[in-house]
Amino acid sequence: MLYAEENNRNKTIAHLDLDTFFVSVERLQNSALVGKPVLVGGTDSRGVVASCSYEARRFGIHSAMPMRTALQLCPEAVVIKGDSSRYSKYSDIITEIIKEEVPLFEKTSIDEFYTDLTGMDKFFGCFKLASEIRDKIIRETGLPISFGLSTNKTVAKIATGEAKPNNKIEVSRGTEKPFLAPLSVKKIPMVGDKTTLRLSQMGVKRIHTLQEMPIELMDRAMGKTGVMIWKKANGIDNSPIVAYQERKSISLERTFQKDTIDVDKLRTLIIAMAENLAFQLRQGNKLTACVTVKIRYSDFNTYTLQKRIPYTSNDHSLIAITKELFEKLYNKRLLVRLVGVKCSHLVGGGHQINLFEDSEEVIRLYQAMDHIRNRFGINSIKRAKTMESRNLGGANPFNGKPSMILAHRRA
Repeated sequence: MLYAEENNRNKTIAHLDLDTFFVSVERLQNSALVGKPVLVGGTDSRGVVASCSYEARRFGIHSAMPMRTALQLCPEAVVIKGDSSRYSKYSDIITEIIKEEVPLFEKTSIDEFYTDLTGMDKFFGCFKLASEIRDKIIRETGLPISFGLSTNKTVAKIATGEAKPNNKIEVSRGTEKPFLAPLSVKKIPMVGDKTTLRLSQMGVKRIHTLQEMPIELMDRAMGKTGVMIWKKANGIDNSPIVAYQERKSISLERTFQKDTIDVDKLRTLIIAMAENLAFQLRQGNKLTACVTVKIRYSDFNTYTLQKRIPYTSNDHSLIAITKELFEKLYNKRLLVRLVGVKCSHLVGGGHQINLFEDSEEVIRLYQAMDHIRNRFGINSIKRAKTMESRNLGGANPFNGKPSMILAHRRA
């Protein structure tokens, strides 16, 4: 079966990824950390590793590992809680540099980018241009960054992984399959531990084996996922660059058909809103640093109150702040026409940054809750307090999947 039409070999895609980003930023502030095993993340005994240096990785440490386990593996490691606002600042600087240099790019997290350099070879040479962008980032920020250049996002991303640390690789047209062949199937994006185990049970440990298998076999064994993995193993990926556009806020509102003074109803509703906004943030790999509560009374006067907070996407944090703002803002003598909650000052790379504060138990709880919601729907699991709240409806603003965004749903 031929898939040449799916593999757009006229494209030239560069994938850029900052090396151990949080650790590298910390080393800019404190050069004494250079060359030492460094762990960034939760600093107490129940904390989790958000990022670790290459020196720490040699001990078997990895992101999302319990901090106590990491310190057992490497007792001499330096532990730093981290500063999410500082990381966001450097991410913004790098985003602006890339924006100045290329017409189309996609920002997939706080430290990872794809750029479409198609056609640039006529003027500069794509590898030369990508190298110049990398050099400019290093020169202006002092941060190490690697890139892979190839014909699509999958091969470019894998190439970046092979280039690290602080290097670059080009996989030219026609060499994608030979480049991928000797690598572990773990190198394929979307292949996690469970899929790796399943492939291993099928006798597949190297990409070369996948390349030689009939696509129909992977279809029978793993369905659509198997077909996607087979295509990636063969260097086939026609997914486009999604133009970067930073979303600044998400919000939920409800306008009541009949104005109300039922404070229990109002409290229940704003808690449900905060809970659902937190889920949307996690789905979009985002964090918020500002929460706003809005109340419109029966006389149509509208009041808002906001509070800056440490970056988070956790239910318990956002619910507490939302309740605090509501109690300060609410005037018990007036009927309420509308209430709303907004999360703003959003940043990407949420999963990693959240590890600064989260314990293992909290991470597992939210992962389990989100898994249930993704599988059975947004209302399949709720806090007891919000069981009576109605479905707020809408679509997730970050990925288009059914979720809970937003405004002016008539109650």
